[in-house]
Amino acid sequence: MSHDVGQLEIICGSMFCGKTEELIRRVRRALIARQTVQVFKPSIDDRFGVESVTSHTGQTIMALPVADSTALLTNLNSDTTVIAIDEAQFFDPGIVAIANELVARGLRVIAAGLDMDFRGQPFGVMPQLLAVADEVTKLHAICVVCGEQAYLTQRLVNGEPARYDDPIVLIGASERYEARCRTHHVVSR
Repeated sequence: MSHDVGQLEIICGSMFCGKTEELIRRVRRALIARQTVQVFKPSIDDRFGVESVTSHTGQTIMALPVADSTALLTNLNSDTTVIAIDEAQFFDPGIVAIANELVARGLRVIAAGLDMDFRGQPFGVMPQLLAVADEVTKLHAICVVCGEQAYLTQRLVNGEPARYDDPIVLIGASERYEARCRTHHVVSR
């Protein structure tokens, strides 16, 4: 089943807000509708398995790990009508042009990713993807300190907030990161 018009859907927010869970939900609905779906993820993200996308709540779906945006395009099957991309912030800038090309072909592209890094700054290609998206869903987690809505991802190093000049990319989950509100998000300088 093909689409009459392509669409780019972005799911974004902090860690632990349900981005991957929402991506999986949309993929499952597309499969129920008998659409041909392919799920991709960056090969650097092997937290829960090499060939799967897994939410922090344990939901999982098979995915193809790719090194970069060109590999995504190379591995795209000709009959695919829905492309899902997890951890989009880790892709190179070419993913923006590729997403636009796929949408122009009439395909539905669903991408999930962190909109901000641990410093609270726009993360990787996400600002460009958000700017060209047809639909944006921004999810919020719960601050582990006060229970309010969390917009930010707190990186911890030995239980202390990471320093601003620490490397941007550090793959991890609850052992390294927490969801925090603006009041309780701390970045050491």
